[in-house]
Amino acid sequence: MLHEHRLFLREYARHFHTTGSLVPSSRWLAAALASYVVPGQQPLRIVEVGPGTGAVTRALARRLGPHDQLDLVELNPRFAEHLRECLTRDPVLRPIADRTRVIQAAVQELPQDRQYHLVISGLPLNNFAAELVEQLLNSLAGLLRPGGTLSFFQYVAIRKLRALAGGRADRARLRAIGMLLQRTLQAHEVRRDLVLRNLPPAWVHHLRFD
Repeated sequence: MLHEHRLFLREYARHFHTTGSLVPSSRWLAAALASYVVPGQQPLRIVEVGPGTGAVTRALARRLGPHDQLDLVELNPRFAEHLRECLTRDPVLRPIADRTRVIQAAVQELPQDRQYHLVISGLPLNNFAAELVEQLLNSLAGLLRPGGTLSFFQYVAIRKLRALAGGRADRARLRAIGMLLQRTLQAHEVRRDLVLRNLPPAWVHHLRFD
């Protein structure tokens, strides 16, 4: 775990725009993001976008049924390689290695005919331009099967705090993201969870687009 924290910190320093935090998600945040993984009569197809070092992936692995399939879509090549290594040696991830793929790509590059029951996103939306956030949300929603669920998180009050420290352009960007997310949540959110035991605390949003 110390190795993973060092890797996460190093990649944050190199790519802070696409790495959302100094530390991986806590197990409580991971559990909230994985809460809709409930094995049933039919095999689930699940995709995690932006898995980083695999904190949420391990929560998913503990919940997967014997025939469920998991795709891990990670743009950062060092994180992608780390995930591949973990699938060969990590005691939690090794049992699902034969049903898990690591795809090094941006989510927008995935074919839209690849449909999933669950889409779980760790992308740091507040780091991006509002236009890119809209593209990402459309891409994530486009990966869902009918009745599927998109789960993603935001840190509590993060836009307000960043707006206080940012300049005019950054405040306008964050305001546009906030308005976009508010419209999306009002139209599609089915549940939200407050996770206080995370650094920083986070809201987990669960959406359906039917």
